[in-house]
Amino acid sequence: MSGTAAAGGLHWRLWSWNEWSNDLLYAAMQLRSAIFVVEQNCVFPDMDGLDPACTHLCGCDDDGRLLAYARLLAPGVKHEDASIGRVVTAIEARGRQLGRALMQEALRLTRARHPGAAVRIGAQQHLERFYGSFGFKTISTPYLEDGIWHVDMRLPG
Repeated sequence: MSGTAAAGGLHWRLWSWNEWSNDLLYAAMQLRSAIFVVEQNCVFPDMDGLDPACTHLCGCDDDGRLLAYARLLAPGVKHEDASIGRVVTAIEARGRQLGRALMQEALRLTRARHPGAAVRIGAQQHLERFYGSFGFKTISTPYLEDGIWHVDMRLPG
């Protein structure tokens, strides 16, 4: 586990698969399910077998509630590039720029852990401008994945 200073009003911690508690694991899976499955009305295999190979960025408030989450993948785990995925903020925390703070922290940690590596994401198409604001460039045509339009984007190393 590695911790970082509060940013975006949250306390950020990076966990490897075998480090985090059952409670935090449950909170992460619950948050991912609440947004990706229920809110977005999308039935898809969230547990895709990659979680054990990832590090997990968790943003918790002062009460320990998980409000922001992303998983970080080293180069070669899913793509040739490093990757950031399952980027999510809790419904009750929206409007506080936590998505921006989450991506800033995810990129900072990815760059620190994999200097010089490009970063690839599979972005929901309606968030293309958001990810573009971090320097990501679209590298694919739109494609339908689990009923939602996506584009692949890449941030050079």
